[in-house]
Amino acid sequence: MPATDHDPAADPGALRRHPRLFRAVNRRKQPRLRRTDITVTDEAAVRRAVRAASLGNAMEWFDFGIYAYLAVTLGHVFFPSGNDTVQLLSSFATFAVAFLVRPLGGMFFGPMGDRLGRKKVLALTMILMAAGTFAIGLIPSYASIGFWAPVLLISFRMLQGFSTGGEYGGASTFIAEYAPDRRRGYFGSFLEFGTLAGYVGAAGLVTALTAWLGSDTMEAWGWRVPFLVAGPLGLVGLHLRMRLDETPAFQRLESDAAHPSEAADAVETTTKGDLAKIFRRQWPMLLLCVALVGAYNITDYMVLSYMPTYLSDELGYSETHGLLILLLVMVLLMLVITRVGRLNDRFGRKPVLMAGMLGFLFLSLPAFLLIGRGGIPAITAGMLMLGLSLVCMLGTMSAALPALFPTDVRYGSLSVGYNLSTSLFGGTTPLVITALIGATGNNLMPAYYAMGAALVGVIAVACMKETAQQPLEGSPPSVETHEEAAEMVMARAPEPKF
Repeated sequence: MPATDHDPAADPGALRRHPRLFRAVNRRKQPRLRRTDITVTDEAAVRRAVRAASLGNAMEWFDFGIYAYLAVTLGHVFFPSGNDTVQLLSSFATFAVAFLVRPLGGMFFGPMGDRLGRKKVLALTMILMAAGTFAIGLIPSYASIGFWAPVLLISFRMLQGFSTGGEYGGASTFIAEYAPDRRRGYFGSFLEFGTLAGYVGAAGLVTALTAWLGSDTMEAWGWRVPFLVAGPLGLVGLHLRMRLDETPAFQRLESDAAHPSEAADAVETTTKGDLAKIFRRQWPMLLLCVALVGAYNITDYMVLSYMPTYLSDELGYSETHGLLILLLVMVLLMLVITRVGRLNDRFGRKPVLMAGMLGFLFLSLPAFLLIGRGGIPAITAGMLMLGLSLVCMLGTMSAALPALFPTDVRYGSLSVGYNLSTSLFGGTTPLVITALIGATGNNLMPAYYAMGAALVGVIAVACMKETAQQPLEGSPPSVETHEEAAEMVMARAPEPKF
């Protein structure tokens, strides 16, 4: 029926002047919720999806972790001998190169995941990531082939980075769309459990090999072993991912698009103008995503990638010493991260994220002062202060970030925003901190850098909406039982008139 003079919707100005009227019109226009509009999740399927996505994430960070933990050794193997600081900077610059192509990977794989499905693209990124890492383990040294050694290293690092551009956005979307609304934080925290597991696996393997073989043997051939392990791991991850069904939210989107009414136009728009649509319609959320991910990634890479190098190169500890302390801290974080997921389901994403950001803002300087004092107790205490602040973000981001975007552009939008921010801020963190310390001579520069990132993060968290226990935008409500679905339908049913 067309709007009349008595219809409030005929006067948009009236709606803006009277918020209550606006809400009433919204409620009146909302269709009645039907049982078929609600997704009832299968607990076993959710857990399979979480395992497959988390293993891929673990492999991603295993790949990046072994490079970070072997940065000093790789500098000697792949770059001309001379100044140790120059070799280290060259190694970290190569580490950062992978991040320069991540936005390209996000722009390529993200929209593809919105068109073809999450499962197929995640399988493809797994194959490419494993191939790139395995290939690094086969490259001859600079002493053997000269200039071509760093060229090949950079090429395979770029392949790693390009494939990783589609990994996090897809894996977090996959888990978020499978999980029930009330437990999305808990299940999402397993994605970052995979992050820590990858780092622990990398740190443990590098530490064990270094202790067993010694620095000279590690430099001769031992460094290849962690990279070659990625091949079999990739095959296992690929097998797990190919066994999964597509997410319920994407299946619902495909089902709706199959109806030839207005959905046909939507499908055409999505297929032909993915990136344009994302940047045109989602730019406010993209900016928020970049700010959140930037703050999170600077602190993440500082603690989990850079700290062993900081302890060995700046404070003079052995490489094994720094890795063992970091290994202990990461294992402790793995023990609490799923509890953080439960906390953000119960109390909200914003309070837990804010706790992490404020932790870095106020505790970074005391933590680095403790680390600078030396001794295992002081270093461990400082690392724990940083780690407990970080775990608040690790256990929450994988549920908070997918909720920023609607289903039809979620994979693409998150991949673009996440990887753009990671490229600018995350992967460059070791290089920037090393350069800042070299320029100023001040070993507290990592603390100041983390504090600046945390301040940006505090502002970003204050600007985001609370999404805990709410359906994802563009997706139907998702519950765990048929009884819960029936209660939801009854709660939304119109009141009887007498």
